Amino acid sequence: MPTTARFNPLYRPYLVATIGLTMVASLVGIPLAIVWFCGAGQWWARHYFDKLECQISDKTLRFRKGILFQVEKTIPLENIQDVTFIEGPLLKKFHLATLKFETAGHSAGQANDMHLTGIIDAHEFRNAIIDARDALRQRAHSAPAVDQHADGQLARIETVMHAMSARLDEIASLLRAQNEKWR
Repeated sequence: MPTTARFNPLYRPYLVATIGLTMVASLVGIPLAIVWFCGAGQWWARHYFDKLECQISDKTLRFRKGILFQVEKTIPLENIQDVTFIEGPLLKKFHLATLKFETAGHSAGQANDMHLTGIIDAHEFRNAIIDARDALRQRAHSAPAVDQHADGQLARIETVMHAMSARLDEIASLLRAQNEKWR
């Protein structure tokens, strides 16, 4: 059964503050920051927050975000090497945390750059991801026992096939001998 993350509503003002402060810091963005803080930022953050979605299944972690451009990332659990829990001063002010994923088998700019901010009970969600990954790896490790059983069956089938082949060769030589007699 999939586990779905819930996002903290304080993520909305956090988004407004961080993006607005970035605009102010650039000096050129000060006129945009005024529009941002007067309402555009709250509108954008509300719609962005409404589109956030994150779910753990038995094999993958799926994350969706975006307003105009929807982004969906899916990470196979077996590729997750570590999930880092990050809290900074601004995140703490808003009672938020970020989960950062380190993955194997991906190049820069793909899933290994994935960050999830604003998940309620981020520590528990992190543990759920790690538990799901470990359960998947455990199932993968138990699979070779089935393969060994299958290998044993294949060996028995191969032995029977060799015996059948030898018996057919024997029958063919008897038929040749019989055919020689009739000529």
